[in-house]
Amino acid sequence: MIQSQPGKKKILVLDDEPHVVTYLQTLLQDNGYETVSASNGKEGMEKVRSEEVDLVCLDISMPEESGVRFYRNLKDDSRRSATPVVIITAVTGYGGDSEPFKQFISTRKQVPPPEAFLSKPIDKQEFLDTIARLLS
Repeated sequence: MIQSQPGKKKILVLDDEPHVVTYLQTLLQDNGYETVSASNGKEGMEKVRSEEVDLVCLDISMPEESGVRFYRNLKDDSRRSATPVVIITAVTGYGGDSEPFKQFISTRKQVPPPEAFLSKPIDKQEFLDTIARLLS
């Protein structure tokens, strides 16, 4: 396991689009966070377990294991269920309304709704403010 720098919060960026991962990691690193990445839910769960991340930025539509399954598995794991999750996705409801999706993701296994939900394309300042709030 890679040791994180003292005081730096570690964030997992979980998205199958390499340019999105690069953008989010650069933005986070430029603002003092340490990052790791994964391109699907299966790989993401391995990173959560090996890296002891403080927060997850999660895309929904991914190959192998979807973001929905990853989210439900994370929140169902008693050792990791408190890890905050920021869902960042282009998958939204009618007119960009994210409420129906927030309700959907928490229904089948009765997991709590995500700590934050941001639609792509993200607003950079809203993203950073959300991360800071959740990690404070």
